[in-house]
Amino acid sequence: MRAVEISRPGGPEVLKVVELPKPTPKPNELVVKVAAAGVNRPDILQRAGHYPVPPDASPLPGLEIAGEVVEMGAAAKLWKRGDKVCALVNGGGYAEYCAVAETQALPVPRGLSMVEAASLPEACFTVWGNVYDRGRLAPGETLLVQGGTSGIGVTAIQMAAASGNRVFATAGSDEKVAACVKLGAEKAFNYKTQDWVAELRAATGGKGVNLILDMVGGDYVPRELKCLAEEGRLVFIAYLRGPKTELDIDSVMRRRLTLTGSTLRPRSAEFKGYIAKNLREKVWPLIEAARIKPQVYKTFPLEQAAEAHRLMESSQHIGKIVLTV
Repeated sequence: MRAVEISRPGGPEVLKVVELPKPTPKPNELVVKVAAAGVNRPDILQRAGHYPVPPDASPLPGLEIAGEVVEMGAAAKLWKRGDKVCALVNGGGYAEYCAVAETQALPVPRGLSMVEAASLPEACFTVWGNVYDRGRLAPGETLLVQGGTSGIGVTAIQMAAASGNRVFATAGSDEKVAACVKLGAEKAFNYKTQDWVAELRAATGGKGVNLILDMVGGDYVPRELKCLAEEGRLVFIAYLRGPKTELDIDSVMRRRLTLTGSTLRPRSAEFKGYIAKNLREKVWPLIEAARIKPQVYKTFPLEQAAEAHRLMESSQHIGKIVLTV
């Protein structure tokens, strides 16, 4: 099969198309003939040498795919050959074939193309695991999404808005702010030109929000604490501005705040299967009803993975970048 490998740690130019053996499924795995694969920030980190590959995972980049089941392991029983699936994978998505635990696959939602389906798993699994599981977003609560036009951001805005929550977002241009509002945010703030802390507190009548989904970290954290309501939760999923910050412990204690976070890739197939079950029951119907719509910004053929990475690193995109195979 053709695949894209990381020839050495470095910039986009280290992504090389190579010929490799097709994967062989383990007992509880599927092999999927890949039609499209999503591009995500962890792929960038892995390419640069900053994101270790979990034991037993493929060293190839790519954490989400869509395609057709062509082979099954001896114990796999949830799917059959010919099924159209999208899946969260532990690596290996940038290839013509990819092995995945059968519990991490979901049906391609009705009405969606393979490209649209490939844009779903990483963001949907991440949002469910952090906004709903760790963040415990409840009906009637408010959510702030940092980086509202990222792949995670466009999914979090739509998922929470479709569930009836008030959603706010930050973004880095007026065009991106408008996109957040169009996706369902009540208000969005340009962090380059607006005091988003003051704006958010004004929009919530001084109360702040119940939950913040944060992929920024660093010097944003003290400001985020000022934006949380009593009993508020701050959930970290990345730290684009650095992993360290100053923390006002007194504020955390007095207002009974919760700070938490998670990474997804190292978690077990059982945990990811648990999230997949929730997504199929609660989110896939919203996608099929077009209340949540995939936001694909641009596609590239597999051979142009380096160009896809350059676009992602420019942060010009709104939504997802997808490779076609």
